[in-house]
Amino acid sequence: MRAAKPADPIETTHIRTAHRADIDALLAVENAAFDRDRLTRRNFRHLLGRGRQITLVAENPAGGIDGYAMVLLHRGTSLARLYSFAVAPAARGRGVARALLAAAEAAAEAEGVIALRLEVRTDNARAIRFYEAAGYRPFGAYPAYYDDAADALRMEKRLGPHPPIDPTRFPYIAQSLGFTCGPACLMMAMRALDGSARADRTEELRLWRESTTIFMTRGVGGTSPYGLALAAHARGFPVSVHVRDPDVMFVHSVRTPIKKDVVRLVQEDYLAQCAEVGIPVRETALTLAEIERSLAEGAAPIVLISTYALDRERTPHWVVVADMDARFVFVHDPFVDVDEMQTQTDRMLLPIPRADFERMSRYGRAKQRAALLLRRPTQSAEGA
Repeated sequence: MRAAKPADPIETTHIRTAHRADIDALLAVENAAFDRDRLTRRNFRHLLGRGRQITLVAENPAGGIDGYAMVLLHRGTSLARLYSFAVAPAARGRGVARALLAAAEAAAEAEGVIALRLEVRTDNARAIRFYEAAGYRPFGAYPAYYDDAADALRMEKRLGPHPPIDPTRFPYIAQSLGFTCGPACLMMAMRALDGSARADRTEELRLWRESTTIFMTRGVGGTSPYGLALAAHARGFPVSVHVRDPDVMFVHSVRTPIKKDVVRLVQEDYLAQCAEVGIPVRETALTLAEIERSLAEGAAPIVLISTYALDRERTPHWVVVADMDARFVFVHDPFVDVDEMQTQTDRMLLPIPRADFERMSRYGRAKQRAALLLRRPTQSAEGA
C-alpha cells in the first residue's frame, strides 16, 4: 500500500504475530511513519479481525513495537499482497525493516504463496531501492493511487523457484460494474491481440448490451459465451466457442418459468446468429492442455468459472487465462473487491493451482463449462 522505511545494519529483533491488543501501538507506528494515507483504528480492527491476513510486529526489548508488516492473502489463489509496511522513525537503521520483510515473506510462503506483491510511491526512491535489494521487481504502475494523486509502482517477488511470467502480454482491465466481467475479459483479450482495440467504459457497456443473458440469479443479466463470441466476431476477431452444456447456459440460475423461457430464447437466438456468421461452436469443454497449447499459439482464452473457491459465492464469472506453467494457471480476474481492501494489483495474474482451476471452471449443479478462444484479426478484418 505505502512505501517501506528501509533500514541498514541488521540488529536482532523479536518478530511475532500482531493481536488486537496491539492496535494502539500499531497506530502510534502508523502516525509516526506516515503523514498521509494512514490506516485508522477502524482499519486495523477490521483487518486484524479478518481471517485472510498475516500481520507481524517487530517488538523491542522494552516490549514496545518498532514496526509492522501486514500481508493480505487471497482465497483460492497462491498470491498475496504486502498491504502495509511501516517502521517507526526512532527504530530505523537497526535492520528492523529487513527483518520484518523477511519474516513476512517466510510466513506468506508457509501459507502456500508463490508471489508477494506491493505498491510503493513512484517518488519514494529510497523505498524502491529497499524493495529492489530484497528481490522485488517492477511490473507496472497505478496512476493516481494515493490520496494526493501520486502514482504507485507495482512490484512483485517470486517466493521459491518458479519461472517468470510475462506481465505485459495481457493488459489488465477491471470491470466497472458488478455484472460486466465478461465484457472486461473480452476487452483484455482483444487488446492483447490488437493494441488498438477499444477498451473504455462505453465499450464495456456496449459489449454487455450485445451479450447479456437478460436474467441471472439476481439483478441484471450476465454475459453469454455465445453473445461474447458474436461481439468479438463483429469487431473482426476470429473466435471459437467451447461449451459443455447439458441444457441452456445459466437457465438454472433463474427460478420463474417466464425468466427461464427468456434465457432459452436468448440462447437460441445467439446460436442462430453464430451459425449464420460461421462462428465454430464446439460442444466439448477445453482441457487445460488445450488452453496451454492455444496460449503458445498466440490465442487469448476467456474461461467461465464459479467463484465459490474465491469468495464462497456460487456465481458464474469470466476470467482471462494469461499464462500457465507446470503448477499454476495465471488468470486476470476483472473483479476488484474494494470492500476487501483489494486493488488491481491483487487481481492480475492470479496463480491458481492447475487442479483447483480445473475444479472451479465448472458452474452450477449441471457442471456447465464454457470458454472462448480469440485469435488475432485477419488482414481483411483489420482493413474492414
